Parts: sequence; structure tokens; C-alpha cells
Amino acid sequence: MKADITAIILTFNESQHIERCIESVRDFCSDVVVVDSFSTDDTQTIAENLGARFYQHAFVNHASQFNWALDNIDISTEWIFRIDADEYAEADLKRELAGALPQADAEVCGFFVRRKYVFLGQWIRRGAMYPIDVLRVFRRGSGRIEQRWMDEHIVLERGRAARLQGNIVDDNLNSVGWWVDKHNKYATLEMLELLNLKYGFLPGDASMAQHVAGQAKLKRWIKTVIYAKLPFFVRPLLYFLYRYFLKLGFLDGVKGFAFHFMQGCWYRCLVDLKILEAERWIGKEQDAAAIKEILKHKTGLRL
Repeated sequence: MKADITAIILTFNESQHIERCIESVRDFCSDVVVVDSFSTDDTQTIAENLGARFYQHAFVNHASQFNWALDNIDISTEWIFRIDADEYAEADLKRELAGALPQADAEVCGFFVRRKYVFLGQWIRRGAMYPIDVLRVFRRGSGRIEQRWMDEHIVLERGRAARLQGNIVDDNLNSVGWWVDKHNKYATLEMLELLNLKYGFLPGDASMAQHVAGQAKLKRWIKTVIYAKLPFFVRPLLYFLYRYFLKLGFLDGVKGFAFHFMQGCWYRCLVDLKILEAERWIGKEQDAAAIKEILKHKTGLRL
């Protein structure tokens, strides 16, 4: 018997992943919804052949796209499950949810699940990469994604979240070149978030941010209160050393080193470099609206 839950999956050219993702949830979820950003590959055909409801909407960022789905798609189930196209749900999580959802107290409006990260076919177990608890299951009408360009999380507007031990697996099958390109784009978004701490040119929902919970709340505090105040290019190195040695990332082997160095150091050096570049664009400008227009023009993003 399927659970009273709808899976929502955001896609753009995910023909390589979407079948695996849908197959992992359709035996458990009463409904599967795919919100697509006008893919040019076979994503739509694959999703519809697997029984998913398929919608298309212009993409701005992940938060806007997911919240659009909540606001515009008819969802009748009690629970909603956010899962990315390059992720899949493991059997242990589905078994755990099958027992937890019907028995959840009225005050329990969400569930944290654990996320495994796979790089070049290897599960990255150490270096502060597991367990990562993420809020992915919530009662319909009780949660939304906060409006951010990076590191956006589901926040509960009422109730509390319980914790499960089951896993979703983040295993992207694209090439290393694709991974590098993705992190180059992420670095631009991260640059915007960090510059926004200084200039305040992006709107934010402070009331929603206050409801961020769990590991996400602690990580955000560290990023904004400690990391953001450290010297450029020193902070990525310190972060890498913390992950690789103090958090035992070296035990992940050769592929683990590649991941921890690239994601923990190289990527964050790229963010710092993009901040320096953006500061040149901004110059002596102090007006938040003018800064927003400068960054909008230079990055090509719909800020």
C-alpha cells in the first residue's frame, strides 16, 4: 500500500537520472510530480511513461521553482517529499516513512532524513559529509523553501520536525567536466549570498530564516558569523584542513581527496575570486538597488 505522500522533483535535462529517481519513489508515493524547466532531452517522455504528472515552468532558482509547485499544482496528499532528480530514496527510508507518517503526532509537521553523497561512484563517508540531515518531508501547507540563491532549505511554518535514520542518495552520473561547470555556477550564486551580507541588495524573509533548523542552522551561523569574516583564500584552506584531517576525510581514499579538495578548497577559492571580481564591478557604489543592477547585468541572473 502506498503512503499518503507526493514526491516533487525539479528537472532540467535529467534524462540520465529521472528514471532512477522516479523508480525509487513510485512504489511508495501515492503521487509523483515533476516540475521541469523546459528540458530539451527525453526527460518529459521518461517521466510521463513512468506515471509522473509533468509540468513546465520557467526557472529562476530552486526556491522559486519549488514554491511555485506548492502554490500552483493540485496536491491532495497529507505529506510532501522533496527529492532532486539526481537523488534516489533507499529502501530503509521508505520503510521508515511507511511506519512514521501514519503515526506522526499532529505537532510533527516534518521529517529530517539522511543524505549520502556519492562522487565518482564512491560514497563519501567522512570529512563532515555523513550523516547530513536534511528536511525533505513535510505536511502539506506547513512548509516552504526559503528564498535564497544557495543553500536553500525547507522551513516549517508550524509544528516541529522529527528525525529519521533512512537515506536519500545524491549520486550524479554526469562527467567531472559537468561537475566543475556546475560548481562554477554555484560559486557565482555563493558570491551573491556573501556579498548580500555586506550590501543587502537581495530581499530576504527574516521570519522564514528564523525557522531554519538542525544542521542547516548551525552551518549557516558558522558561515555568516565566522567563515565570512576570515581572510580571502585562507578560509578555504582552513576549511579543507578541517574536513580532511579533523573530520577524517583522508580515510575516503584517492577519490575522497579529490572531492574534499575540489569541493572544500578549490570551489571556495573560486567563490572568493568571484567576490574580488564583483567588488571591482561595484566600485564605490553603496546604493543597494544600484548594486543589484550591476550584479544582474554582469552575472546575467534574474535577481
